[in-house]
Parts: sequence; structure tokens; C-alpha cells
Amino acid sequence: MLERYGHGGDLRTAEEAFDIPAHKFVDFSSNMNPLGAPLSVKQALLAYADMIEQYPDPAVRGLRKKLAELHNIDAQSIVVGNGAAELIDLIVRTLQPKLTTLAIPCFDEYGDAIRKIGGAVYEIKLSSHMQFKLSLDSEHLCEAAATGSLVMLGSPNNPTGQLVDPELIRALLSKGAYVVVDEAFMDFVPDEARYSLVQEATRHERLFVIRSMTKFYAIPGIRLGYIVGMPRTISGLRRLQIPWSVNSLAQLIGEAVLDEKDYAERTLAWLEQERPWLMSELEAIGFDVNPSAANYLLIRIPSDAGLSASMLQLEMGKQGVLIRDASRFAGLDHTYIRVAIKLRQQNEQLIAAFKHCLKWNENQGG
Repeated sequence: MLERYGHGGDLRTAEEAFDIPAHKFVDFSSNMNPLGAPLSVKQALLAYADMIEQYPDPAVRGLRKKLAELHNIDAQSIVVGNGAAELIDLIVRTLQPKLTTLAIPCFDEYGDAIRKIGGAVYEIKLSSHMQFKLSLDSEHLCEAAATGSLVMLGSPNNPTGQLVDPELIRALLSKGAYVVVDEAFMDFVPDEARYSLVQEATRHERLFVIRSMTKFYAIPGIRLGYIVGMPRTISGLRRLQIPWSVNSLAQLIGEAVLDEKDYAERTLAWLEQERPWLMSELEAIGFDVNPSAANYLLIRIPSDAGLSASMLQLEMGKQGVLIRDASRFAGLDHTYIRVAIKLRQQNEQLIAAFKHCLKWNENQGG
């Protein structure tokens, strides 16, 4: 099982499973920007040699200032953390919700964080017939958003890639619920100003927005993310945060990548071209592809293929191509996989590997 630790991108486990050196895999199981880390990251690494003997800034002032300028908000509304995972845990420990509503499938760590504090989870299952879109008409959503309860949503959602209508979130807030919106992949959305609630979170005491910096800038080895809310509530999170949660190298790299305007433009241009091409190629060989606003696709295996997600993951891995077994997301069955969108040459390799697996299974009588 490649998702032994609950995530994609585990090259060490893949290396052990398939006896292939880690660097030889083409990894579609994690959703990183295929352009690779910006040049400024390498420059920051070199500069860091002269800083390593110093303690990091415990208040992360330099990066918070840059983030505040980016979003046109007060720096006091921002807490920077050791990746989105720490921030999910931190907001849950701060709010201590007795009941949390999740729209599944979604990122597993939402439920994990709730259960760690002994909270109850209420699951609303999104429908494949509605392309996994969440709406106020979703059964029991309004009822679940009772005063004092918590609703956690991904926008774009992982693994479906669907955005959440900001009006839906405002409606939940109007019913008295606390809402945490995970915008880890929002940087990949060209019209993010239409969907992001970062600025709104600074004005509403029950709204929090989590952002990641690792996916868009391809720096997963540097755990880095931030959460936005009203200064008063954000100060409560800061008091619960472990001191020096964000190391000095992460802070330095975070400040550097925010200046990469050309990199950001090239990323959006690549995705605008490559996502429809890959969707078309996948559909041409029989896959059912869910529409996505992000840099990954949720895919359903053809019903006549005779392959489960785990079987297909195994056969693809033998060819050095890693995909995500999406059946491990609550709310999805054994017919679902998830793949990242990469550069054309890599995407062509993915399609070729899929074709090989489908033909191989057909020859085996599957």
C-alpha cells in the first residue's frame, strides 16, 4: 500500500514496493507544480549557510509582512505554520468543536484532527452524479451548520478538484456555524479573487482560511502554510502554537518565492493548456474524468476494465509511474484514482502506462 502514511508522494515506500530507485519514478500521486522549485529557492539555500547558527524569528515577521501585502490584509490576521497539516490541527485544538461537518470525499486530515480531540464527525457524502459539487441543497448541510458547530471544506477540494461557492460559505456563517476553508490549491485558480475568502476571513470571527505554499512552489520538503482570520481569534491560535514552529530556512524560502511573479504566470499558463489536454486523452481511453479547478484530476476507472484502484496502482508502479489510490478517501469506492497534472512529456508517459495496463489486463482475461 503506497498510502501507508496517508498521503501520496511517498517515494521511499514506492522504492521498497517496486525495487526501483526513487529518482526513477514519475510521481503522479502528489500534486506538486511540475515546473519545479523557483530559482530563488536555490539562491535562498546558498544564502542560508550564513544564517543557520541563528534562531528563527519566532513571530515570522518578514514572511507575515509579505503575505499581508500579497493579500492586502493586516499581518496580525496571519499565523504561519509548519505546513497546512499543523494549521488544521491548531485550529481544531483552538475551537474544540463538539461536532464537525465534512463533505466527503475530502482531505483525511480534517477528520483525523477532529478525532484526536474527541470530537464527533458528521459526514455529508457528495454525489458523483453532481460531479462532487457541494451545494446548500446537499442533504442535511443546513441542519448540520448549527450554531457553534464547525464545517471544514476544501476549495478546491482534495481529491475532487471542485471549488466551493463563496455564497454557500456565507450562508453557513449566517446560520451560526464556524467555517474553516482549506485553500491549499487556490493559487492554481486563475480567478482566485472570485473564490478566495482570505480577505473576508479578517472581518468575520467565525471564518478561517488555510493556505499552503508547498504545492504551488513545489517545495514539499519545506513545510510551510498559513492561516488567516480576525486578529483577535488569530492571537488565540498563536498562543497554542509550538514555539519556533517555522524554521528559519522555511521563512527565508517563503519570502523569496513570493517575489516570483513570472514563475506564477508561467504556472497558470501551463495548467490552462495542459489540464484540458490530459482530460481529453484520459477520456479517449475510457476513463471518466471529474472536472477540476486544480492541478490534479479525480478519475474513475472504466467499468469494463476489470481493474480496481489498488490493482491499477500496482501495475502502474511496476512501470515506474505512481498514481494515488483514491478509494482510500472516505466516500469513494475501488474504482477511483487521482493523478497530478504534469508536463507534456510526463503526461504522455502516464497515458502510455495506462494503455499498457488496460491492454495487459485485457490479455489476461480481466
